[in-house]
Amino acid sequence: MPASSRLIPSNEYRRDRWKNGLGWTREIVRVPDNDAWDWRLSIAEIERDAAFSSFPGIDRELVLLRGNGLRLRFDDGRTVDLMPPHDRVRFAGEDVVTGELVDGTTHDFNLMWRRGRVRTELLHRPLVGPMLFFTEPGVHWVVHLIAGQAMFDADSGLGPLWSGDTAILVPGDGRTRYALEGGGELLAIRVEDGAG
Repeated sequence: MPASSRLIPSNEYRRDRWKNGLGWTREIVRVPDNDAWDWRLSIAEIERDAAFSSFPGIDRELVLLRGNGLRLRFDDGRTVDLMPPHDRVRFAGEDVVTGELVDGTTHDFNLMWRRGRVRTELLHRPLVGPMLFFTEPGVHWVVHLIAGQAMFDADSGLGPLWSGDTAILVPGDGRTRYALEGGGELLAIRVEDGAG
């Protein structure tokens, strides 16, 4: 579990092979930081058509960050097109799915969480002034800045966010307020522990 709220600059993301070896991902964070994580954030770099790795017991949400589009083909016959600017889809980690590039490489934000352990909500929002986030026991917030720049209030002890960076806002004993100001657009992810 992260000990305290922190910023993770994009150049510190850990680049790893996909579980099935068919692509690359840049891992932003996993909580807890081991192979039995409850939730994980990464950015998949898809350079060619490829089958996705299987993650039994995990649910996923994929958001197109960059590129001209990604088509997901599921073995049950469904197809889902993620098109610019930021289409997204939720699906089960057990689903057999192949990603097909529409026109060139894509980068895709990948939220994964262990089913029954946590509940997640992913929001895509413009940042056009102040935005407030509240952590409380059992509730993390994650802010991934897609574009622009932003700054948390001085009380937070956090530095500036630049395009591509991520802030992990960790729950404490009570309710904590974080104020973010800037311009651009972001993904805000609420992660609640102990979902039944």
